[in-house]
Amino acid sequence: MNEIQILARTIFGEARGEYYRVDGGLASLIAIANVIKNRQKQQTWYGKTIVEICQKPYQFSCWNTDDPNLKLIATTITDPLFDICLNVAERVIKDDWPDLTQGCDHYHASTMSTFPVWSLTAKPKIKIGRHIFYDLSKRSK
Repeated sequence: MNEIQILARTIFGEARGEYYRVDGGLASLIAIANVIKNRQKQQTWYGKTIVEICQKPYQFSCWNTDDPNLKLIATTITDPLFDICLNVAERVIKDDWPDLTQGCDHYHASTMSTFPVWSLTAKPKIKIGRHIFYDLSKRSK
Protein backbone atom coordinates (compact mmCIF):
# COMPACT_ATOMS: atom_id res chain seq x y z
CA MET A 1 0.00 0.00 0.00
CA ASN A 2 1.18 3.51 -0.76
CA GLU A 3 1.10 6.48 1.61
CA ILE A 4 -2.33 7.66 0.41
CA GLN A 5 -3.78 4.21 1.12
CA ILE A 6 -2.16 4.01 4.56
CA LEU A 7 -3.25 7.53 5.50
CA ALA A 8 -6.80 6.90 4.25
CA ARG A 9 -7.00 3.66 6.23
CA THR A 10 -5.76 5.49 9.33
CA ILE A 11 -8.37 8.21 8.87
CA PHE A 12 -11.07 5.57 8.34
CA GLY A 13 -9.97 3.55 11.36
CA GLU A 14 -9.68 6.54 13.66
CA ALA A 15 -12.56 8.81 12.63
CA ARG A 16 -15.15 7.14 10.40
CA GLY A 17 -17.75 7.44 13.15
CA GLU A 18 -17.26 11.19 13.25
CA TYR A 19 -18.15 11.81 9.62
CA TYR A 20 -21.91 11.61 10.12
CA ARG A 21 -21.95 13.79 13.25
CA VAL A 22 -23.06 17.43 13.04
CA ASP A 23 -20.06 18.51 15.13
CA GLY A 24 -17.66 16.37 13.12
CA GLY A 25 -18.23 15.82 9.42
CA LEU A 26 -15.48 16.15 6.86
CA ALA A 27 -13.49 18.31 9.28
CA SER A 28 -13.05 15.29 11.58
CA LEU A 29 -11.43 13.30 8.80
CA ILE A 30 -9.21 16.18 7.71
CA ALA A 31 -8.10 16.83 11.30
CA ILE A 32 -6.78 13.28 11.75
CA ALA A 33 -4.79 13.65 8.54
CA ASN A 34 -3.55 17.06 9.72
CA VAL A 35 -2.09 15.53 12.89
CA ILE A 36 -0.19 12.95 10.85
CA LYS A 37 1.04 15.57 8.40
CA ASN A 38 2.14 17.79 11.31
CA ARG A 39 4.16 14.90 12.73
CA GLN A 40 5.76 14.38 9.34
CA LYS A 41 6.79 18.04 9.24
CA GLN A 42 8.46 17.63 12.65
CA GLN A 43 10.65 14.72 11.47
CA THR A 44 10.99 13.31 14.99
CA TRP A 45 10.85 9.84 16.53
CA TYR A 46 7.25 9.54 15.30
CA GLY A 47 8.71 8.82 11.89
CA LYS A 48 9.84 10.56 8.74
CA THR A 49 7.15 9.32 6.35
CA ILE A 50 3.36 9.12 6.43
CA VAL A 51 3.56 5.31 6.50
CA GLU A 52 6.07 5.24 9.39
CA ILE A 53 4.01 7.72 11.39
CA CYS A 54 0.68 5.96 10.85
CA GLN A 55 2.05 2.53 11.68
CA LYS A 56 4.32 3.47 14.58
CA PRO A 57 3.31 1.16 17.42
CA TYR A 58 0.77 2.61 19.84
CA GLN A 59 0.41 5.96 18.12
CA PHE A 60 -2.80 5.38 16.15
CA SER A 61 -4.90 2.75 17.86
CA CYS A 62 -6.47 1.42 14.66
CA TRP A 63 -3.06 -0.14 13.80
CA ASN A 64 -2.62 -1.83 17.21
CA THR A 65 -2.73 -5.62 16.98
CA ASP A 66 -5.36 -5.82 19.72
CA ASP A 67 -7.65 -3.18 18.18
CA PRO A 68 -10.74 -4.51 16.34
CA ASN A 69 -10.30 -1.77 13.72
CA LEU A 70 -7.12 -3.42 12.45
CA LYS A 71 -9.06 -6.26 10.83
CA LEU A 72 -11.27 -3.69 9.14
CA ILE A 73 -8.50 -1.48 7.75
CA ALA A 74 -6.16 -4.32 6.77
CA THR A 75 -8.60 -5.78 4.22
CA THR A 76 -10.51 -4.49 1.21
CA ILE A 77 -12.75 -1.66 2.36
CA THR A 78 -16.02 -1.38 0.45
CA ASP A 79 -17.65 1.33 2.56
CA PRO A 80 -18.29 4.43 0.38
CA LEU A 81 -16.88 6.56 3.21
CA PHE A 82 -13.47 5.07 2.46
CA ASP A 83 -13.50 6.83 -0.92
CA ILE A 84 -13.93 10.10 0.96
CA CYS A 85 -11.02 9.14 3.23
CA LEU A 86 -8.89 8.48 0.13
CA ASN A 87 -9.74 11.95 -1.20
CA VAL A 88 -8.94 13.56 2.17
CA ALA A 89 -5.62 11.70 2.36
CA GLU A 90 -4.58 12.76 -1.13
CA ARG A 91 -5.59 16.39 -0.64
CA VAL A 92 -3.93 16.73 2.78
CA ILE A 93 -0.70 15.15 1.50
CA LYS A 94 -0.71 17.66 -1.39
CA ASP A 95 -1.39 20.56 1.03
CA ASP A 96 -4.61 21.40 -0.84
CA TRP A 97 -6.47 22.04 2.43
CA PRO A 98 -5.58 24.11 5.49
CA ASP A 99 -4.53 22.63 8.80
CA LEU A 100 -7.79 22.63 10.76
CA THR A 101 -5.91 21.64 13.93
CA GLN A 102 -3.65 24.71 13.86
CA GLY A 103 -0.45 22.67 14.20
CA CYS A 104 -1.64 19.92 16.53
CA ASP A 105 0.31 16.68 16.65
CA HIS A 106 -1.77 14.73 19.21
CA TYR A 107 -5.39 13.96 19.85
CA HIS A 108 -7.62 11.60 21.74
CA ALA A 109 -11.31 10.84 21.86
CA SER A 110 -13.27 12.90 24.33
CA THR A 111 -15.30 9.76 25.09
CA MET A 112 -12.38 7.92 26.69
CA SER A 113 -13.08 6.87 30.28
CA THR A 114 -9.46 7.68 31.18
CA PHE A 115 -7.58 10.29 29.18
CA PRO A 116 -3.97 9.54 28.11
CA VAL A 117 -1.33 10.50 30.67
CA TRP A 118 0.32 12.93 28.26
CA SER A 119 -2.92 14.93 28.01
CA LEU A 120 -3.33 15.50 31.75
CA THR A 121 -0.89 18.42 31.79
CA ALA A 122 -1.47 19.61 28.22
CA LYS A 123 -3.74 22.42 27.13
CA PRO A 124 -6.28 21.42 24.46
CA LYS A 125 -6.11 23.59 21.36
CA ILE A 126 -9.29 22.62 19.53
CA LYS A 127 -12.13 20.11 19.64
CA ILE A 128 -13.56 18.71 16.42
CA GLY A 129 -16.35 16.19 16.80
CA ARG A 130 -15.46 13.87 19.64
CA HIS A 131 -11.69 14.40 19.31
CA ILE A 132 -9.63 16.81 21.39
CA PHE A 133 -6.47 18.09 19.70
CA TYR A 134 -3.18 19.23 21.27
CA ASP A 135 0.05 20.77 20.06
CA LEU A 136 2.82 19.10 22.02
CA SER A 137 5.59 20.05 19.58
CA LYS A 138 7.26 22.32 22.12
CA ARG A 139 7.51 19.56 24.73
CA SER A 140 10.54 17.28 24.78
CA LYS A 141 9.64 13.98 23.22
